[in-house]
Amino acid sequence: MAGHPRALRVLRTAVLIGAAPALTFLALMLAGELAPRAGAWALLACTIAAGGTAWLWVGDVARLSDTLRLATEAEAPIDPLAADSLLPGLADIGAGVNRLARSLAARRAELGLLRRADEAIVERLPDPLLVLAPDGTPLRANAAARSLFGGRGEGGGLGGGEVAALLRHPLLAEAVDRALTGGRSEVVDLVMPVPVPRDLAARAIPMDPPLADGGRLVIVLNDRTRERAVERMRHDFVANASHELRTPLASLIGFIETLRGPAEGDAEARRRFLGIMAEQAARMQRLIDDLLGLSRIELTEHQPPTGEAALADLVRAEVAALEPLLAARQVRVETALDEAARATPADSDQLAQVVRNLLANAIRHGREGGRVRLSLAVAPRAGRPGVMLGVEDDGPGIPKADLPRLTERFYRVDKGRARQTGGTGLGLAIVKHIVNRHRGVLSIDSKLGEGTQAQVWLPGDGAATATLILPQSGAKISPR
Repeated sequence: MAGHPRALRVLRTAVLIGAAPALTFLALMLAGELAPRAGAWALLACTIAAGGTAWLWVGDVARLSDTLRLATEAEAPIDPLAADSLLPGLADIGAGVNRLARSLAARRAELGLLRRADEAIVERLPDPLLVLAPDGTPLRANAAARSLFGGRGEGGGLGGGEVAALLRHPLLAEAVDRALTGGRSEVVDLVMPVPVPRDLAARAIPMDPPLADGGRLVIVLNDRTRERAVERMRHDFVANASHELRTPLASLIGFIETLRGPAEGDAEARRRFLGIMAEQAARMQRLIDDLLGLSRIELTEHQPPTGEAALADLVRAEVAALEPLLAARQVRVETALDEAARATPADSDQLAQVVRNLLANAIRHGREGGRVRLSLAVAPRAGRPGVMLGVEDDGPGIPKADLPRLTERFYRVDKGRARQTGGTGLGLAIVKHIVNRHRGVLSIDSKLGEGTQAQVWLPGDGAATATLILPQSGAKISPR
């Protein structure tokens, strides 16, 4: 079919070229000035010459047209036309087409360099940055933004649901609309509650003219989560630590005054008081260690971990480390571990602390002489690959009303028993924040008289999309 239009063009061109001489020969023949036989041969020669010239002309014009099209559309350099192979009337045009093609190729190379420079600048900026199309669709993100939102790889890959949630935030959506319509930068402060709380300052900057990839708006983010966490840490340390340290400090001061006064020469009282003082000092040390550990975890909670954890080996190591406590409480541990269960992305040290805290809680608050069951299995959740860690005891259980508050700092179901067993009230708070950082889910279920079960779901290989992460009880308690 492609040959038909060209044949028609050749026919029309041949008619235009040969019409004048053919009509001349016909007129001479009609006037008797040219013999019919000679006139017929002249008409045939005129037709052949017109057709050949038309064929060459149309072919050369087509080559010029194809060269111009390739020069404007093709990314790779094109072969220049051989101007001396064209008809004399088209040779000068062919030379001009060659110059135009070279100019377009040079300009295309220059634009390529500018685009790569633009991408390199955006990629290396230290602040998280998103580039949006005119309709608000995210085109790309730099390395800092991919790190912030948990994206993997290069080339502008984004962190899925977290970026979509950010762009749907009402304050940011309004700022984007104002920036696009008004042509001015807009700044807003945002609080993103999921998958972990984040404090962000967002600046929407309109681009006029647009960027090389069509980007019409740039959003520059300033993550203030760490700074706000430091502020809260100072406040919480003063408010909580001062309250928790008051009782053991008062005990130490009282015993010291007693030893300096009435019991100064009483060896038995001194021995007993020094034992109590050592327990109170150890309690304060555990409290401060847990507070500092919790503060360190909170500072990095908004940053997803990297690495991989072989959970079966990790669980066995923690069980071995708690052998003295198991022996003191005469508790036996039953394990059902899937060797294939691996958490990723994961921080092995933090996950070891999760296992340690959950196991220690089950041993201390379970039944003396009872059992603790540890399970580990590959367990997809909502279409995402992952693993499930379970810790179950056969102790007295926890009242249903207390389940929503178990992960609060310093919350204890039985305060007197918790202090006797050496608990600080921070173990489950630490577990909650570590699980949040790993984009996992913590759930705790309990029935009075039947024991307590804690379960931790963690993303496995290939599960990098963030989800809502808040501690839940077996009763599906809503987050406070």
